Amino acid sequence: MDHSSSDLSSPQSIDRRAFLSAAAAALATSACGHNSTTTPEPDGAEHLTSRVSAPSQSVTTGLRPLGLGSSTNPRDGLLFVPTTYTPSQPLPLVVLLHGAGGSSANWFGSYSSRAEAAKFILLAPDSRFTTWDASLGAAFAIDVPFIDLALRETFRKCAIDSRRIALAGFSDGASYALTVGLANGDLFNRVIAYSPGYFLDSTRRGKPKLFFSHGTADTVLAIDRASRTLVPRFRQENYSVDYIEFAGGHEVPQTISDQAFSWLTAGWP
Repeated sequence: MDHSSSDLSSPQSIDRRAFLSAAAAALATSACGHNSTTTPEPDGAEHLTSRVSAPSQSVTTGLRPLGLGSSTNPRDGLLFVPTTYTPSQPLPLVVLLHGAGGSSANWFGSYSSRAEAAKFILLAPDSRFTTWDASLGAAFAIDVPFIDLALRETFRKCAIDSRRIALAGFSDGASYALTVGLANGDLFNRVIAYSPGYFLDSTRRGKPKLFFSHGTADTVLAIDRASRTLVPRFRQENYSVDYIEFAGGHEVPQTISDQAFSWLTAGWP
């Protein structure tokens, strides 16, 4: 959802505990056959394998569905390609992960115009369920394979600069961006976490630079238990971390996403 004062805000009408309980039950009984509480994921399940290559297909500029949904799970995602795109000039790619209860469409109000101006390609996959699998106790079982598929399709259609690939997320999507981003620092060189709640450690690869933001009045993911705990940890582990606290709730004010985009463009070659 897009707002005049805030790029993204949480669906405050959702009771988080009830929501996650229902989503966990859906995951445990899904046709995918993964048990969210008893089946450990194999080593390396967090690692994305798709890599940048010369595009073999054409792409339509503007905003379009990924076309990767199915009859059993219609959740899909969106791809934005700026109108100035040409295959001879590889562009940066930013992968966007929505918050709990949301979808890829939540990103596309101001983000389309931002990406057009900055000449970024945006990929926003939908989580397979109503939030990301790590929040349901089945990290990497469901969503990493779909993100990998979405990336593979993007690399087939778009010329991407492999030096400029970022992973960003809001709320549960921010937690998942941190979790997946640090496990795939050999693909993502920058990770943006807007109001994250947790980080699930796994095998880390590379050392991406990190950007955090969090509202001091956040009542969904309290700042003291989230970013004020996570940021010092990553700094102690010698990650480069930019961190902004703002007077507000569970949201991404426009000024914060402006700073995140500036951080990307200033830091990339």
